[in-house]
Amino acid sequence: MKKLIAMTLAVLLLLTCFAGCTKANEKETIVVGYTIYAPMNYLDEAGNLIGFDTDLAKAVFENLGYEVLFKEIDWNSKYTDLASGTIDCVWNGFTCNTADDDGVLRSEKVDFSYNYMENRQVIVAKKDAGITSAADLSGKQGAVESGSAGETYAKGFEGVTVKGFTKQTDCLFEVNAGTCEFAVLDAQLAKSYAGKGDYSNLTIVDGLSSDVEYYAIGFKKGSELTAKVNAELEKLAADGTITKLAKQYGVENTAITDFSDQK
Repeated sequence: MKKLIAMTLAVLLLLTCFAGCTKANEKETIVVGYTIYAPMNYLDEAGNLIGFDTDLAKAVFENLGYEVLFKEIDWNSKYTDLASGTIDCVWNGFTCNTADDDGVLRSEKVDFSYNYMENRQVIVAKKDAGITSAADLSGKQGAVESGSAGETYAKGFEGVTVKGFTKQTDCLFEVNAGTCEFAVLDAQLAKSYAGKGDYSNLTIVDGLSSDVEYYAIGFKKGSELTAKVNAELEKLAADGTITKLAKQYGVENTAITDFSDQK
C-alpha cells in the first residue's frame, strides 16, 4: 500500500512539474488587427502574410517575448475590437493625426505609439476621367473605406457623394469597374496599385492630395504595450531594422526612424 501511495505521489509530482514547465515555456499571445493593404499587410504568392507593418510587428513583439497572431478586421470596427479585447493593437497604416467623422480626435479614442511613417490621402481615378481639380469632383461618386481618414477627406470636397466599402482594395475595384468615378486612398496603397497590372488604367490625380498624415500603432487606452512598443521601435531604428524593412517594401522615403522629437 505504501509503495502504491509513493508511486502515485511520484506520478503526480512529475505531472505537476511537466505542467509547470509547459506553462513557463508558453508565450503570451498578442493579436494584431489588420486589413489587406500593400505594402503594409498583404499576401504573397504562397498566401503568406507579409508587408512592412507585418514584418515590423513580428520583430517588435518577438523581441518582447510575445507570440504574434494576425487577425483580419473590418476597419470600421477597429475601436470596438480594441475595446472588447478581440485584438491587442491595430497595426495597419493607422492614421493618428486626424479626427473621425464624429469630430473626435482618434488620439482621444486610443493610445498611439510613435509616428513611424508619413502618408497622405490621394485621389485615384481613371486616366481618361477628366479629373484634374477639386471642381471636377463635384457631382461625382467617390469610393472610400468606411471609417477611414480617406472617408473624412472625401467628404470635404463640395458636391461629392461618398460610398463606403470594407477595404481600400475594394475601392480600387469599384473605380476600375466604373461603378464609382474616383477613390480616396492612402498614398502608400495607391502607389502600389495605380498604373500597374489590372489597374494600369488608373492614376493618382496630382494636386488633390491631403496634407501630410502619420501612421502609428493603436492600442486600447491605458495599455502597457504602448511604452513597450515605443522602446522597441527605438531599438529597431538604431540597429537599422526599420530602414532595412523600409527599403525591402519600397517605403524608405516615408518611414520614420528618428523618434527623438516624439518623446
